[in-house]
Amino acid sequence: MSHAIGVDLGGTKTAAALVGDDGSLGEIITAPTPSSTGPDAVLDTVAALVGRLWRDDVVGLGVGTAGVVDATRGTIISATETFSLWVGTDLLAGLRSRLGLGADTPIEIRNDVDAHALGEHWLGAGQGHESMLMVAVGTGVGGAVIVDGALRTGAHHVAGEMGHVPTPGADDLRCACGRLGHLEAIAAGPAIERRYAALSGAALSGREIMARAESGELAALEVVQGAAVGLAKAICGLVTVLDPGCVVVGGGVALAGEVWWNPLLVTCRADLIDALADIDILPARLGTSAALLGAARTVFDASDIDQPRRSHE
Repeated sequence: MSHAIGVDLGGTKTAAALVGDDGSLGEIITAPTPSSTGPDAVLDTVAALVGRLWRDDVVGLGVGTAGVVDATRGTIISATETFSLWVGTDLLAGLRSRLGLGADTPIEIRNDVDAHALGEHWLGAGQGHESMLMVAVGTGVGGAVIVDGALRTGAHHVAGEMGHVPTPGADDLRCACGRLGHLEAIAAGPAIERRYAALSGAALSGREIMARAESGELAALEVVQGAAVGLAKAICGLVTVLDPGCVVVGGGVALAGEVWWNPLLVTCRADLIDALADIDILPARLGTSAALLGAARTVFDASDIDQPRRSHE
């Protein structure tokens, strides 16, 4: 069996693990991400983790990272302020030089949500579907599109980035990108916290707000249901355009209970046309391991290694 190393490069934590071509996942090792220090420190951190895992049967390295990624060049073309000076970083060249790997060893760089989608499609909730829409709702809102079994990133590398879709209910709310009315401004975790604070005067965590909504508190219900309905409207638009085999919803906000899921599903069933109304809308199944598995999968694909579809429960 061959192995690849999958890396999930986040704003606060970097994780890495050995992944077998059968989908088996080894021990996950982590390190704090020095995202405010600059690209060199971040790449040093990734290389150190990879170096701890490398062994003779490793065929390559896959990295899922925050930011818009040009996967052909392995560079970052857009990013938030979480990563200092991240735009323009050449992860491919930086990691190849640090690890001393030749051009014959695949190093694949993908956006983190794209890697998440690949993991869920291979071994998680999207398994068995030729096409899939991935929706990730946490500190931001992201998405990814898989068609005919392959990730599609579009002409500008942003296909599926649904957080910036104009959305009803978000008209006067400012998105992290600076524009008004985007989905992320109503549906993301920090947006839920901001809207609740504005309504109630209380600064609470998303988890506390969800608990209050479950108990029937009106302000919390308004915010949580508004976030879920806004997300559902955006999902309906994308489903209508793409006609995927299923929708997989993950991220920290998606761990909420029925108080969030019910309005999401009810809105989708009501707004989608009859031909689409019964589409599977599924909770993600792999949790934090999805991006590691998906990043590794890109290496196996680049190496033309067949991967069995082993299910992860």
